[in-house]
Amino acid sequence: MNLRIFDGCGWAVSEVGFGAWAIGSGWGSVSDEDALNALRKALDEGMNFIDTADVYGDGRSESLISQVLEERKKDIVVATKAGRRLSPHTTEGYNRDNLTAFVERSLKNLKVETIDLLQLHCPPREVYYRPEVFGILDDLVVEGKIRYYGVSVEKVEEGLKAIEFPGVRSVQIIFNMFRQRPAELFFHECIEKNVAVIARVPLASGLLTGKMTPQTEFQPDDHRFFNREGQSFDRGETFSGVEYEKGLQAVEKLKAIKPEGYTMAQFALKWILMFPQVTTVIPGAKNPSQASENARTSQLPPLTEEVMAEVEEIYEDFIFDDVHHLW
Repeated sequence: MNLRIFDGCGWAVSEVGFGAWAIGSGWGSVSDEDALNALRKALDEGMNFIDTADVYGDGRSESLISQVLEERKKDIVVATKAGRRLSPHTTEGYNRDNLTAFVERSLKNLKVETIDLLQLHCPPREVYYRPEVFGILDDLVVEGKIRYYGVSVEKVEEGLKAIEFPGVRSVQIIFNMFRQRPAELFFHECIEKNVAVIARVPLASGLLTGKMTPQTEFQPDDHRFFNREGQSFDRGETFSGVEYEKGLQAVEKLKAIKPEGYTMAQFALKWILMFPQVTTVIPGAKNPSQASENARTSQLPPLTEEVMAEVEEIYEDFIFDDVHHLW
């Protein structure tokens, strides 16, 4: 597993990390046994960065991670998120009492004394214009509740605003073959400000694995069933905002240029890793085989310039007009 420096924190983290949304909720049923074994396999394969959130299964994801942390007495960076438990999810909810309570709950779930990285979980846009919110996070660092903090964002503009605050050490943003806009300006600004980039939703909710068809059915508790039009949260979280049928057409084109020796998931992950500004990419895994497949992407050879150009052409032909300027 190749490591990359997590700018602003000094960690050397696995370039392929473990995204723990799927083992918490929102992706269909996953047993505790499968979830724990996926985590264990990820660590066996060299992953040392785990990303979760307090709302993933209402604490289930964090609690499962705590079990593996107790088993493995080695350096593992765990990032969690706070804010989306607010109901309603409003700017005013991002106050000292609520943020402190969220942190205390995650500390209990993870069974740790300090959270490595706390991220605001896609807060309303107005939060980025309230310096007092980031002041609260600074205080939590001083109190020893969190080591560092960052943000998870929906839009490039939110990320650009967030990194104006000096305490923001990382931005988690959707970046994949179907969401290429962050590479235009955002990555450059993060490098200039020494901010780490966490690439989330790297497989476009599974579209880029090449395993889906027009006949694929999703369970009712899977966001790919209940959030295609943004009924529960931002539409861009599901299939990266791409219309499902059009996404399938683009995937067929990508299959035709996939290098030999890669699975489609590995092809999609390697494309992201071709951008040195990305610190780590966090695909999910619901079982050990998926975790292993993701991890082994790190050792595959780089993509050629020709393949990178072909991916961009497919993006421009099928995806650009629908998503590029929305997120």
